[in-house]
Amino acid sequence: MGANAQEMSDAREKTSGAPENWAGNYFNYFTEVEEHFQKARGTSLFLMSPLDWALVEGWKNTGVPLEAVLRGIDDSFEKYRSRKKKTAQQVNSLSYCAQAVTKAAEEMLNNRVPRKVAPTAEESLPNEQLRAALESRIPELDANGFSTQAAAVRRIVAEFAAHHQNLEELEQQLSAIEEKILAQARAAQTEEQLLAARRDLDNELRPHRGRLSAAELAMLEKSFLDRRLFDRIGVRRLSLFFLL
Repeated sequence: MGANAQEMSDAREKTSGAPENWAGNYFNYFTEVEEHFQKARGTSLFLMSPLDWALVEGWKNTGVPLEAVLRGIDDSFEKYRSRKKKTAQQVNSLSYCAQAVTKAAEEMLNNRVPRKVAPTAEESLPNEQLRAALESRIPELDANGFSTQAAAVRRIVAEFAAHHQNLEELEQQLSAIEEKILAQARAAQTEEQLLAARRDLDNELRPHRGRLSAAELAMLEKSFLDRRLFDRIGVRRLSLFFLL
């Protein structure tokens, strides 16, 4: 990407304001991007691909503000619809918007674009729903050989009211547990499973490589393979993005 991961993280800190603002944007990120892309494209029937979801997750993980993603989508479709040479082909991937999202994020980094005020944590991240969703992951972890990680989640659930007071720290803890799950799952992968995942990744990326930078491609590869691995082991994600 044009700005590195540290710069994007700095941009998030500059524009996030109070913890409530971070929480509101955090919870809505995936849903907002999906709905905004569908609206810009002009159809609610369009389903984003695994590559699209990996791209959104990559933006989130590198601290790209939600507003930058939405602005980049709008700018991309405005450019697409104003082109002189008209074709019947639709925009079928978020990768079409990647460069515009990067540009919008860099503008926010330089404080040239104001950030919208997000909902409060209480409005966006209901305590009991999150606790119940997280608790539902425990049997899955135990049943699929991740008892150590299940015990860690169980401890968080037991003191969830306290954890809910600091959602950013909670996400860091859940992400650390996810990484341990992934490390164990990667170690158990067969060569055939790894090659199959790589083939699917190459098939997904092939039409989009010309629109993405090397950094974006690397980010997408990791997100795609991680999501694929979670699907294979039969365990749902722990990140707050996936709990509700």
